Amino acid sequence: MTGRDEAWFDDAAGPIGRPYTVTGGRTRTDNIGLDLLTLVVAVTTPGQAAHLQPDYAKIVRLCQQPLSVAEVAAYVRLPMPVVKVLISDLIEGGYVILRGDSPVAAMADERILQAVLDGIRKL
Repeated sequence: MTGRDEAWFDDAAGPIGRPYTVTGGRTRTDNIGLDLLTLVVAVTTPGQAAHLQPDYAKIVRLCQQPLSVAEVAAYVRLPMPVVKVLISDLIEGGYVILRGDSPVAAMADERILQAVLDGIRKL
């Protein structure tokens, strides 16, 4: 292959610039601190988010039940940094919230850690 016959990217990869344009060029979400396991849940209905750009509206539809950031990224088929920016925008807009651990789950973790610490002290 030479000249015009060369393929610069795979057609199955899709458009190269799309994720960059979805976020307006933004790649950082340090102000919220999202990680892969952070749970996100919508506080608005899909109808209330219908006026949003398609990717934002899709995330609101998906998050009617709690999903992790990693699950959202898999469902919308966008890179993790892009999804973090989109979710951050939705949080700031009041469309979704972060869902923390339940007090019972946090208490169980604390008891387990205390038992491990007590066991180590006995050694």
